[in-house]
Amino acid sequence: MKKLLLAFEGTRFPENAFEFARKMNEIQPVFLTGIFLPQADYANLWSYTDAISGSIFIPFTENAGEGNLETNIEMFENLCKKYKIACHVHRDFYDFALPQLKKETRFADLLIFGVDPYNKKLFTAEPNEHLQDILHQVECPVLVVPDIFEYPVTNILSYDGSESSVYAIKQFAYLFPEMANHPTLLVYAGENKDSVIPEKENIEELAARHFPSLTIMKLDINPGKYFNTWLSERKSAILISGAFGRSSFSLTIKKSFISEIINEHKLPLFITHR
Repeated sequence: MKKLLLAFEGTRFPENAFEFARKMNEIQPVFLTGIFLPQADYANLWSYTDAISGSIFIPFTENAGEGNLETNIEMFENLCKKYKIACHVHRDFYDFALPQLKKETRFADLLIFGVDPYNKKLFTAEPNEHLQDILHQVECPVLVVPDIFEYPVTNILSYDGSESSVYAIKQFAYLFPEMANHPTLLVYAGENKDSVIPEKENIEELAARHFPSLTIMKLDINPGKYFNTWLSERKSAILISGAFGRSSFSLTIKKSFISEIINEHKLPLFITHR
């Protein structure tokens, strides 16, 4: 049974993130922890860099009423009961310190983060900065769920030869063995059309053990210009990525995946870091 974290921002209920967790529970029972945070300046929530050493508290706004939070807690508990999801709730939201939240991710398998029309603007001007803050703080993989999505029936493994991309592929296979049986594309896009897939024999040997319906594909395109065009043809998929490296492929994802892959293509993203 996987332990999932679902962080509630202010008084909004992340229906998309909960729906993904519900689908996971249908396939295999999960334990879902709801963390109800004050209505903070969410853009700054993860950027309190002194979280390890200090007792830094999340500032909340004046309209972060206890009644609204209690309504969401009740809704969460009722939905978990309805769908037979084992759950736990953190109610100490008024003095919830970031170090506690960070520690929660240390003892969890996955943090599910929902993008909705209210917080989507945080990912537009500099699409990657907010997620970089999150990845810097958390100690488990993150699943980013767009506001509208189809539950994945295919996997896209973004591979650039880096340690981080291989780590993400392994973590996804360990956490989602049921999804690993889906048709899977391991995609590499090099700096130029003459580049070769790094460690092709090794990554194929590893990935084929976990993904029985595996296809390895080298995209002979300029990833900076055409990766999102190619991705737009992928339907009902999930993209698996490591923390961003320095390859052309990785930098392309770094610059555009939140604003385009999440918002336009409506693909969930599984991402890890070490």
